[in-house]
Amino acid sequence: MHVAALSAHDIPLDVAVHMLVKPEGDRLQLLVRMPLQSIRDVEFPEFGPGYLDIDLLAPQLTDLATLWIANDAEIYENGRRLPLPRIAATQISIPSDRSFSSADEAVAHITQPLLSNSVNVVWNQVWFDVLLEYPISSDQSAFSMRPGMERLAARVVTTLRFLPPGGAVRAYEFDGDPGVVPLDPRWHQAAWRFVESGFFHILSGADHLLFLLCLVIPFRRIRPLIGVVTAFTIAHSLTLAASAYGLAPDVGWFPPLIETLIALSIVWMALENIVGVTPQNRRWMFALGFGLVHGFGFSFALGQTLQFAGEHLLTSLLAFNVGVEIGQLLVLIVLVPALALVFRYVVAERIGTIILSAIVAHTAWHWMMDRGAILARFDIQWSADILLWLAALVAIAAAAGAAHRYFSRPKPV
Repeated sequence: MHVAALSAHDIPLDVAVHMLVKPEGDRLQLLVRMPLQSIRDVEFPEFGPGYLDIDLLAPQLTDLATLWIANDAEIYENGRRLPLPRIAATQISIPSDRSFSSADEAVAHITQPLLSNSVNVVWNQVWFDVLLEYPISSDQSAFSMRPGMERLAARVVTTLRFLPPGGAVRAYEFDGDPGVVPLDPRWHQAAWRFVESGFFHILSGADHLLFLLCLVIPFRRIRPLIGVVTAFTIAHSLTLAASAYGLAPDVGWFPPLIETLIALSIVWMALENIVGVTPQNRRWMFALGFGLVHGFGFSFALGQTLQFAGEHLLTSLLAFNVGVEIGQLLVLIVLVPALALVFRYVVAERIGTIILSAIVAHTAWHWMMDRGAILARFDIQWSADILLWLAALVAIAAAAGAAHRYFSRPKPV
């Protein structure tokens, strides 16, 4: 028998962790399944041609569960962090084991006698399963959790299922460290999270910011901007909500199509600024049309985040839009006076508009070409969903045009 040492340079690139959280009576069970190979700086005993010696490893399993799971996982009951849990059971499992499909099966599997050396396995091909138990005041409390698994590998994806008594199962998937996540969020918790998400998304989205810049450059006055930004907001809210409720086409080429159209919208608006052919009182119509496209773009960023909405999907969508609008307002507060200063002290307004718009158009053109190249790889089939959305967009555009003509016609004296 010999011992194989695992050194620091053996940090895995990708690790998948599975968690089940089940409050019941006066205790909460946390079941964790992680690859044994993600545990580093540990000597795994071997026998024969390199098989894991589970009998020799067994005395270390509780300490490993404490060091790599219990010390890092944070569970909160009504905002109060629970004390360190009891390690109720540990298990080594073969790759084909499917017991984590339900909490009861997982508990039954982990609490059975430890896998023996008669099953020849190697250390980097098995699961390390752990059952932890926390004392709680009530299984009806509000629970939240920070998984704490991000240090296991360069990239850690944690799938978690929360099983409240008598309630709907909540499924989550985290990439890295998601922070403290309410497992069954109240409406105000979901709302605040999505306000933050919308705010930071608009500030970090270069394409949306450049589109806003194109909208702002010709105006720089609050009154005309209100109508333009409002039209953009209404439009992207419609398609964002439609996507969240599953009404958007679910095909692989749809995201690159939308990303290409977003880049096209920036090029279009930049060229409009350069040529100067669009009257100010009609700019809101372009904002409305392109806002529908940008709403789909928002939905792609929101897709993974919607898992945190719980039962409050509509509230979360409204909160996300509020966050986006706060971010847009902040951008406008900065852009409007900044452009006014540039056009007053640096360059004449018309020349400055052309220069800035040309830079934006150049950038967006390259985005459009790159995204279009990705889109060209798909064999696009125009499904009924796509045709329906195109018809809806045409109808919205027609209604907007009719509304504009109605409100712009001379009023009878």
